[in-house]
Amino acid sequence: MLIKNASILLGQELKYVPISNIKIRDGRFVQVKPGLKPDAGQESFDCEGLLAIPGFVNCHTHLGDSIAKDVFLNGSVDGRVHPVFGLKPRILKNTSDGHITSFMKNSCLSMMRKGITTFADFREGGIRGVQLLKQAVSDLPIRSVILGRLEMYHTASQVLQDTGFPKEMEPEFDRLLKNCDGIGVSGANENSTSVLNRYSKTTKLRAIHSAETQQSTLTSLQVTGMSEPSRALGLEPHFLVHMTYATPADLSTVTRHSGAIVVCPRANASLAEGIPDVELMQASGCTIALGTDNIMINSPDMFREMDYLWKVTMGIHKKRMDPREVLKMATVNGGKILHREIGVIEDDKLADCILLDKHSLDLEPMHNPHASIVHRATESSIRAVIIGGKIVHGRL
Repeated sequence: MLIKNASILLGQELKYVPISNIKIRDGRFVQVKPGLKPDAGQESFDCEGLLAIPGFVNCHTHLGDSIAKDVFLNGSVDGRVHPVFGLKPRILKNTSDGHITSFMKNSCLSMMRKGITTFADFREGGIRGVQLLKQAVSDLPIRSVILGRLEMYHTASQVLQDTGFPKEMEPEFDRLLKNCDGIGVSGANENSTSVLNRYSKTTKLRAIHSAETQQSTLTSLQVTGMSEPSRALGLEPHFLVHMTYATPADLSTVTRHSGAIVVCPRANASLAEGIPDVELMQASGCTIALGTDNIMINSPDMFREMDYLWKVTMGIHKKRMDPREVLKMATVNGGKILHREIGVIEDDKLADCILLDKHSLDLEPMHNPHASIVHRATESSIRAVIIGGKIVHGRL
């Protein structure tokens, strides 16, 4: 495929290039420069008036609860999503596999139409949960990073006693890892240090919720005398999710490890749990990516996520924030955190991108491309979505 005469957000810094060509071969970007000619038999598209940006990377979802949209809106966080006694696990347990798979697939289709080309899912339900999501995406081009989870949780007393990982669970854990891309741990408060250390031995991706709520941060201190992020680092995670109540000391400690955090500001706000301090995270040297979190409380829309984060951060801190940095959280940084060759338009990266119509009613005239994408673009601005060099939504 040859994309001609398009504007492009190029490379790791999303540099705006007013007009150039993009050559795609074997599912990868192979060259970006003006004047390129198509290979023999290669499709060529004149994309004058379109802006090519990297495909969005949604670094945190829970697709299983797609069947429970806006259920139990007025409850507490634990009352809705706690892995042991929350409403969500009860709904999932009592819903047929077919219904769960069908609604997860619908959410994937929705993400593709909104320009999300890769998502990372914390998949509850053990091996069954992983297999249901794999079935949901089996005939879809969207890229999935499935982080499985054993349905094994410790009480506060077991955490305090540092109960070990049960030997009888080892075969199931091995099977789980063989069927997914890594592990997505519910949190340090539901797992002893010994169990977190056991999980840390896997060479696949490791991620964990941390400091999402004020209650969870207090629980960690009360039970163990340690901060929740400090305990979460026992997993040696590639990234932590939320960190809404992380202190400067927590962030300093995290930076000395992976330094990678996925924030979900709309989900935190919809749960009345505050807003992650991305300015403090950036000042601490963290790499920040965006996720949309539970479908039951939030739509999987990165346009909305960027818009909300940008404005609420400036409103809280009363100072400007570069929209380019927010757009990097939805693209470039996601690729880095997930250790995938995605989220950027440059040579040799996987050819995932979005073609936006610069002349759409909401975007024209486009004086600042990064700002326009972050707070003006919507699903209706998309002309086409490309994954692996193939048009998967829209047309050129």
